[in-house]
Amino acid sequence: MLDHANSAGGRTWRAAIAVLAAVALMPAAASADCGNVAQAKPTKDVSLGRAPLAIGDSPMLLALPNLADRGFRANARGCRQWPEGLGVIRDLKRKDHLPKLVIVALGSNGSVTKGDIHKALELLGKKRILGLVTPRELGGGAGHDAALVRSEAHKHKRIRLLDWVKYSSGHSGWFQPDGLHLTFDGAEAMARLFSGLLHLLPNPH
Repeated sequence: MLDHANSAGGRTWRAAIAVLAAVALMPAAASADCGNVAQAKPTKDVSLGRAPLAIGDSPMLLALPNLADRGFRANARGCRQWPEGLGVIRDLKRKDHLPKLVIVALGSNGSVTKGDIHKALELLGKKRILGLVTPRELGGGAGHDAALVRSEAHKHKRIRLLDWVKYSSGHSGWFQPDGLHLTFDGAEAMARLFSGLLHLLPNPH
């Protein structure tokens, strides 16, 4: 497991994440191992209580340091699907470590279902906010999963939509040739989008 150093090791951390992201781009036949969980600790306090959490798959790997710099605790792994993401939430709930805001950016490696989203809401409870990210499809387009995320976000008051598909449209420079995994500019853009929900949290100052 990688952990974000909050000091001089930052550049080394970013280089390590770049390697992980490159591995995530390899064809499955060349790399059956999806890698370990990579995590980044927030470098600043943006809320009273626990830091907001971002849970993602391989497209989020390169953005971990950017998210940490904006105050998120971030957790990503290549090939991750919704059941594993729900497991992260469930484990934090068991430990009573859930923050007020949890962002889930999954769907690149499998489908998103209403049941997944409803289970996330159930685990978070009525006093927490679920940020849902629309997933891009391989090649850069949008599919059924993005439409479902938008639909569910409009139905539930505790969900906040982060429309990554719409936000990133027309920005080919944010992505690798597969249209899915990020460049450094894309990593900063993803962190910027996620930060749009921080105003919902109680200010620590």
